[in-house]
Amino acid sequence: MTDFAVPVTTVARPPDLSLYLVTDAEMAAQAGIPLPRLVAAAISGGVTTVQIREKHQPAGAFLRTVIEIGQVVPDEVTLLVNDRVGVFLAARDLIGPAAVLGLSAAHPDQLSAAATSSARVDYVGIGVVRATVTKPDAPPPLGTEGMRARAGLSPLPSVAIGGIAVADAAALSGSALAGIAVVSGICAAADPAAAAAAYAKAWAGAS
Repeated sequence: MTDFAVPVTTVARPPDLSLYLVTDAEMAAQAGIPLPRLVAAAISGGVTTVQIREKHQPAGAFLRTVIEIGQVVPDEVTLLVNDRVGVFLAARDLIGPAAVLGLSAAHPDQLSAAATSSARVDYVGIGVVRATVTKPDAPPPLGTEGMRARAGLSPLPSVAIGGIAVADAAALSGSALAGIAVVSGICAAADPAAAAAAYAKAWAGAS
């Protein structure tokens, strides 16, 4: 179980996982948009949770990214920090005392283990829906029907991740999933606000 390990949130209430943005600064740079501005635009379009996942940044740069993004994320949006406990501790004044723990889970036995873990896991990320360049070592794609079935096995709130297009968001709407996690569909978009709005509308089941 990796990739979603140890995110921490700014709020004590359960996070709204319905439209979950996972950041990719390289994609944002290629789109010509600074990452904090991209995050702010995506939130304006309907993103409800932001996970900072910049695995290739050194700790100092990652901390600056956390602080910069923290300054544009409103209180009602959950901010998660991926895999960097040291950075979280350094940014404690920004992030606050509450913590939410999420894990990735690809198989039914992992879903069961997460639900019974002494770590008190709050939610799981299930992947992948489609093959994706952001996670080349991902398990075989489940597709939307496979994802709907897999989510039904999770005792914990779950989000789908992995190559999710807007059409996939519509197909997953109304399932046992608590939400969808999107990377390139928003981070690589020329208009991240419009992209987020399209995902939000599809997830809500709007025509």
